[in-house]
Amino acid sequence: MSISETLAPHLPLLRRYARALTGSQSSGDAYVRASLNALLTGEQSLLEGVAPRVALYRLFHVIWMGTAGALEAANAGSGNINADARLGALSAARRAALLLTAVEGFDLPEAGAILDVSPDDAGLYVIEAQRMIETELASKVLIIEDEPIIALDLENLVSELGHEVVGKAATRDDAVRLAHLKQPGLILADINLGAGGSGIDAVNEILSSFDVPVIFITAYPEKLLTGERPEPTYLIAKPFLPETVQATVGQALFFHPLRSKAA
Repeated sequence: MSISETLAPHLPLLRRYARALTGSQSSGDAYVRASLNALLTGEQSLLEGVAPRVALYRLFHVIWMGTAGALEAANAGSGNINADARLGALSAARRAALLLTAVEGFDLPEAGAILDVSPDDAGLYVIEAQRMIETELASKVLIIEDEPIIALDLENLVSELGHEVVGKAATRDDAVRLAHLKQPGLILADINLGAGGSGIDAVNEILSSFDVPVIFITAYPEKLLTGERPEPTYLIAKPFLPETVQATVGQALFFHPLRSKAA
């Protein structure tokens, strides 16, 4: 099997991870392309002795940390980044460790191999990132979900993380109305609202009026990660784990300039 055939099944998930890590769909995709180009031209090679997916993510980190990640980490360490521009204390490696374990499903040894640190250090990074998210990124949240039990689960999860749920909507119209009324700092949106319409349409209408980070939730994430259409920056797969919600919410708020504490 060729390298391209071996890595192809893992590319959609790498794009999801890259977008969450960089806070941008275009930036994340660019780093994935740069990683693949470096591999194809022979500038970089895959780490041996690990699973192909681990090696692919490690390659991505080599490329990313050589530019944006390294700059962010340096700024965080030197204090050259202001408080409203990315919470400098939460370094690139710590955010990456949390995403790798909570969203991408790697264990600590695998995350350590990707980040080139020990499993113990990777575990410490995760704990530090979780602590920072819980204490510094509280916001007002709107939940768009037509399944009452799932909506309640999400409400409990984000409330336990210190956020304030200001509304729950089961239809497109209710979502738009509540968004304008409550002005949330974050939206969690199901993609298919059944008879209530499309969560994507609701979000698009909301975003035409004001800027707010959005995390989409779907049982079929692979259908939105084909590379053939506009794709979400933040995506959670159903069924979701609490740590996945925590990590993704933290990334979305971390990168959004209008982040604010819940009143």
